[in-house]
Amino acid sequence: MQRATDPRSTAAEPAAKETLASSIYDQLRQDILTVALPADTKLNIRALCERFDVGLSPVREALSRLSMENLVRQADHRGFTVAPLSRADLHDLTRARCTIDGMALRQSIDAADMAWEEGLLIAYHRLSRTPRFTSDDHRTRSRDWEEAHRQFHVALVSGCGSRWLITISGQLFEAAERYRHLARIAGKSRSNDDEHRPILEAALAHDADLATSLLTRHFQRTAELVETVLGA
Repeated sequence: MQRATDPRSTAAEPAAKETLASSIYDQLRQDILTVALPADTKLNIRALCERFDVGLSPVREALSRLSMENLVRQADHRGFTVAPLSRADLHDLTRARCTIDGMALRQSIDAADMAWEEGLLIAYHRLSRTPRFTSDDHRTRSRDWEEAHRQFHVALVSGCGSRWLITISGQLFEAAERYRHLARIAGKSRSNDDEHRPILEAALAHDADLATSLLTRHFQRTAELVETVLGA
């Protein structure tokens, strides 16, 4: 007599694979963004299977998702590699951030209400009170600061009224994180400069021209710092 298949077990298998793929994706993504996996690193699938103690399927799924975000590249018959970093890409990325975030910030200021202003103040307060590094040499990152930093930039554009602008802004921010971490690892930082407060003050004063100008300069200064590392 054939044994009946438990429908709960059958339904659970795809969910378990998806959970595994998501876990691997999250870890690899974090490693790539923080440059723990440097640019151009070859990603051997079987080595990743051993690292995460899983089969081929969830690893391939995770790598495919990272490819869609341009964090990983796949070449025919050559497998997967971490996407490269370059001065040309840095310049292109910085211009895109200045354009998208500048537009979204300007629209947020134009539509400013109390909720947006309160959210911006809270985000800046958390950022200013969170230590940026956990070591004296400024090379050991603080995940709490990084999250507060991300949330501040999200808050700046959150009132623009465009889901697409907010989404693209977030994608550009994370792409820029790879370059920022490259500079951090090389010991380059502007830890004593609070460039966020002037942006906050201009935004709260509803001075869109000044706020977007300061934000643009903020992005450009980061790019200039990274470029010294790429040049070396």
